[in-house]
Amino acid sequence: MMRRVARTGLLAALAAVALTAVTAALARAIGVELEVPDGGETIPLSGIAFMTGVFSVAGVVIAAALERWSPRPRQHFVRTTVALTAVSLVPPWLVGAAGSTSVALVVLHLVAAAVMIPVLARSLRTLDTSRQDEHRSRPSRTRLDA
Repeated sequence: MMRRVARTGLLAALAAVALTAVTAALARAIGVELEVPDGGETIPLSGIAFMTGVFSVAGVVIAAALERWSPRPRQHFVRTTVALTAVSLVPPWLVGAAGSTSVALVVLHLVAAAVMIPVLARSLRTLDTSRQDEHRSRPSRTRLDA
């Protein structure tokens, strides 16, 4: 089970890295600078790909931990990652970058999340199977009317 989550997650991470790099390249092609105000440096495509990879792997670790220790890993993973994605949409607006750069960074976060969250969620259990099996093995209680 854990290997499946890791394998699926790492493949999804590669897809997220590629897709965000392509999306960033398209943003640059239409004139978005992707420039941070501190020093006016442009964020390189390799930097976008690297950070996507790092945070995607962090998502895989979260998924694996929840698969191991949570009774409902899928539900907890989706709630956690949606909340983390929402939080990640704030900093692009706080760094003082141009509006087009902030919008592009938000889109890049959403692209990565749109790849990672559903793929990893599908690889996780929905209910603790040992509890589900325990529930099935109990004899059903019926009330006898006199």
